[in-house]
Amino acid sequence: MPKKFIPYSTQLIDSDDIKAVVATLKSDFLTQGPKVNEFERKIAEYCGTKYAVAFNSGTSALHGACFAAGISNGDEVITSPITFVASSNCVLYCGGKPVFADIDPETALISIKNLKDKITPKTKAIIPVDYSGHPCDMDEINKIAKENNLIVIEDAAHSIGALYKGKKVGTLADMTMLSFHAVKQITTGEGGIILTDNKAYFDKLVKFRTHGITREIKDVDPWYYEMQTLGFNYRITDFQCALGITQLKKLDKFIKIRRKIAFVYNKAFANIKEITCPPEIKNVISSYHLYPIRLHESLVDKKRQIFDELRSLGVGVNVHYIPVPLQPYYQEMFGYQKGDFPAAEAFYESEISLPIHQKMTNADIQYVIRSVKSVIKAQSGR
Repeated sequence: MPKKFIPYSTQLIDSDDIKAVVATLKSDFLTQGPKVNEFERKIAEYCGTKYAVAFNSGTSALHGACFAAGISNGDEVITSPITFVASSNCVLYCGGKPVFADIDPETALISIKNLKDKITPKTKAIIPVDYSGHPCDMDEINKIAKENNLIVIEDAAHSIGALYKGKKVGTLADMTMLSFHAVKQITTGEGGIILTDNKAYFDKLVKFRTHGITREIKDVDPWYYEMQTLGFNYRITDFQCALGITQLKKLDKFIKIRRKIAFVYNKAFANIKEITCPPEIKNVISSYHLYPIRLHESLVDKKRQIFDELRSLGVGVNVHYIPVPLQPYYQEMFGYQKGDFPAAEAFYESEISLPIHQKMTNADIQYVIRSVKSVIKAQSGR
């Protein structure tokens, strides 16, 4: 193992973060306290929405969104095959059926044409996925949704701080999920949030994350509460939210660093015909959770060797993602087979994610560039 290993993404925690967490640990509230409300308010203000409901993970937040949307037995929800399994598992949790629309081979975002083709009388919602930090074509998706009376839940786990036609992610869908896992742009360790302008969705989300229980009942005893629906214990803690509050102050700086790294990579790899850099998408400013390169077809069969060599050099590449329909569970449950989603499968076969995060130094960036160039040159026989 090399002396230094540069992960594809990681958290940056400083003294301000640590002080905030320690102060909350010393306070009267470790959970269900004021820091949760403060974090929700600040995220909503940053993104420009009326409401925010924080959860203990992005996955549970998506589950909550599907619940609030009323997804149930017999309902279909369309999403992308190039994503983490949570984007479709949340539909299964509610008894619905996830339906996959193939990706646009240029952007790796859900194909608008394939999306339209997948709509049936059973379709109730769409979960577009902002892969790598690039928002989807939300105007077109919202137009399709409106025409078909569908709900849009934007899986923006990768794209906090990104812009679509000058608007921040969080304001573009009926509900939007942000993730605060440790590898995201900012972190609460684990955590997620749903943003919405819809009061009815907000009320359902608040109850859902706390066992389906509410205390907001007039003219009853002060200790009284009611379980009005079947919910879960999906609460996030106050000390996690204390971390999120201080991290949020640095989000714009962190994204600026990620965009700078992407710019340097784009320039460095522009003339290497064996790899393709992430595209510049019109009307979109990415927040670059990932920097996915694609290998030329001549190198696809050597992906494992390239992956292993880069890792042996201390470049912590990863792969995002194995198409969800090819997971054994989905194949067994729904009968998906290799070849069902050609664009997604081709993307997976050629994709490698390079390191991009706010901890990287200029020396780290240049080391990644040299390593990639060296390995690609060796594998291509040049």
